[in-house]
Amino acid sequence: MKLFLPFLLLPLAACNGQNSPLAGASADQGDATADRIVALTSLSADLVHTLDGDALVGIPGNELLHQDDRFAGLPTVSEGRTEPDLEQIVALEPTLVIGAAGFHDRTLQRLKELGTPTLTTEVNSWADLRALTESLATTVAADPQPLLERYDACLAQAPATSPTTLVLVSRQPLLTPNRNSWAGDFLTQFKIDNVAANLQGDSPFEGYITLPEEKVLSADPEVLLVVDAGENLLDQLKGEPFWSQLKATQQDQVHSFDYFGLVNPGSIASIEQTCRQLGVLVE
Repeated sequence: MKLFLPFLLLPLAACNGQNSPLAGASADQGDATADRIVALTSLSADLVHTLDGDALVGIPGNELLHQDDRFAGLPTVSEGRTEPDLEQIVALEPTLVIGAAGFHDRTLQRLKELGTPTLTTEVNSWADLRALTESLATTVAADPQPLLERYDACLAQAPATSPTTLVLVSRQPLLTPNRNSWAGDFLTQFKIDNVAANLQGDSPFEGYITLPEEKVLSADPEVLLVVDAGENLLDQLKGEPFWSQLKATQQDQVHSFDYFGLVNPGSIASIEQTCRQLGVLVE
């Protein structure tokens, strides 16, 4: 289920300042390895299953996982915005529970109090993704190299140069990622010329800034990427007075991107789909 985008940004923006032994993850694990893992995010579920399908025993209720036959039959321990079912998680007798910083903090804290090992993840960059993959590979005693090679292949589709580009993720307010977010780092690693990469400004969401309409007009990007989070954002923007004045709209260079992949990593497949879409975009 896709929800109002600013709400969706909250788990990605929270707790960026936490100290972690690894980029992208902090652990409270009693053992070096785990063979019964409950994942509370779609990305961690996908990573664990790809590394060792037998280790995953519980998943979140997420549309990406519902659409993937690999996860059919696995118990769902959460749904939508509801907190994970603590009793159901404990009943699965996990040797590790993986959650997202700022979103599953209370659940993970209660599990730690019950003696269940936990891992708190935070993926705000490709470096975080690689570090988390390597950490989970160690946890399930698997080889991370095949996944790391998929990441390299994904980024290898990046162009040598790109047109000036602006990403819009909401209308009220107009929000765009700078380089300090998953979306912003994705654009940086993919060599996309994000006109907001180095901008700073007021926003409740770490890694995102609020853009006044006049700043959008002054930036006048050659390409606009509009994130689809189920709120018909593109249709909303088309009704704004500034919209028709932009070079990108005049030259029909407005492209819709899914929330999963560009704003929230979501899954390996959604990340790879975003790479393919960006690769075609700048050809």
